[in-house]
Amino acid sequence: MEVLGLAFLGLLIVISPGADFVLVLKNSVNLGRTAGIYTAIGISIAICIHISYSMLGISYLISQNEFLFSLVRYTGSAYLIYLGVKGIITAGSGFDINETAKSEAGPAHYLIQGFLCNVLNPKTMLFFLSIFSQVISPDSDNQLSVLLYGLYMIILHAVWFSLIAILLTSKVFQTRLMNMKKRLNQACGAGLISFGAILAIKS
Repeated sequence: MEVLGLAFLGLLIVISPGADFVLVLKNSVNLGRTAGIYTAIGISIAICIHISYSMLGISYLISQNEFLFSLVRYTGSAYLIYLGVKGIITAGSGFDINETAKSEAGPAHYLIQGFLCNVLNPKTMLFFLSIFSQVISPDSDNQLSVLLYGLYMIILHAVWFSLIAILLTSKVFQTRLMNMKKRLNQACGAGLISFGAILAIKS
C-alpha cells in the first residue's frame, strides 16, 4: 500500500501543470517534436540530480541554509522569467514549425533548457526531500527500494513529457496550435514569468 501510494503521488506530481509543462509545450509548438522530447529528457536528467542529492542529504542542508536556499530560489526564478520574456518577445515569429526546428539551436540547447528549468526549482528539491525522508532507512533492502523509486520517477518524467511533445506535434493538433501560435506563445511566456515571480516572492 505504501509503495502504491508513493507511486500514485509521483504520478500526480508529474502530470500536474507547472513550469516544466509550459516549457515542453512552448518548445514543442514552436520548435517541433524533437525539441519537445529533448526538453523532456533534460527534465528527467534533472530528476536524477534531485534524487542523488536527496539520498545524500544535501537537499536537507540546502533547505536549512537560508542563503543557499535563497540562491537556488532566485536563480531558478530569474531563469523562468528570462524564458518567459524571451517567449513573449518572439511570440509573433512567423516560422513554420518544421522550418523553425531546423533553424534553431541543436538538441543540446533544448536538453539544457529542460534541465535548468527543473533543477533550479526548489519546490522540486523539497518534494524529493520530503518523499525520500519518509522512505530512506539504514537497511540495504530499503536502499534498493529507494533506488527503484528514483528510477520510476526518472522514467515517469521522461515518458510523460515526451508524450506531451508527441501529442502536441501530431497532425491532429498541429494545425490548430499553429493557428493560435502567437497567443499560445504569449500565454506560455506569461505563465513562465508568473511561475518565476511566485517562486521569487513566496517564502
